[in-house]
Amino acid sequence: MIRRLREMTAIAAVALMTVGVGIGLSAAGAGQAAGAPAPKPPAKPAGASSTAATVARGKYLVTIAVCNDCHTPFKMGDNGPEPDMSRMLSGHPADMTLPPPPQASGPWIVSGAATFTAWSGPWGISYTANLTPDKETGLGTWTAQQFIDTIRNGRVQGHGRQLLPPMPWAWYRNMTDSDLRAVFAYLQTIPAVKNKVPDPVLAPPAK
Repeated sequence: MIRRLREMTAIAAVALMTVGVGIGLSAAGAGQAAGAPAPKPPAKPAGASSTAATVARGKYLVTIAVCNDCHTPFKMGDNGPEPDMSRMLSGHPADMTLPPPPQASGPWIVSGAATFTAWSGPWGISYTANLTPDKETGLGTWTAQQFIDTIRNGRVQGHGRQLLPPMPWAWYRNMTDSDLRAVFAYLQTIPAVKNKVPDPVLAPPAK
């Protein structure tokens, strides 16, 4: 009888130890979960921050290079003519009729349209280009390299017709490739505006 009591006591002790260990492990697990750091947010795609920085750099360069002065049509505001940012950088309006250009009385006599998007001089008449990413009338189908070549060589896409005054490409060509890529990257993010700019009117060759 005593032996039987001893066996039962041993079995009960083992059971209590097992329960205690289980409770201890559960408590430890709960404590670890409570003290664990919060899960990290999903990582941004590789290059996302650098792309944003490139676009921001391009916006800065477009702003200080006053591209809007010629490539954005003007409208009449409360304080007089002002850029129409609903048509930002869309170039000379296709539906704008201009008066005949004045006769040049000397070299490089320049006159601007009311919007500063059209200019006349000894070279003829030039219209500022649509720089928005519209695929039919803007830069939507261009590559960054074509844009760079345009500014570097003073020719459309690097090998087309010459860029006409007053486009200051001879100054802009001093930008680095990185700067020009940033400008192009920014231009690809602005609203696309469908606007077919007229072809330039070249003056006849001097006789």
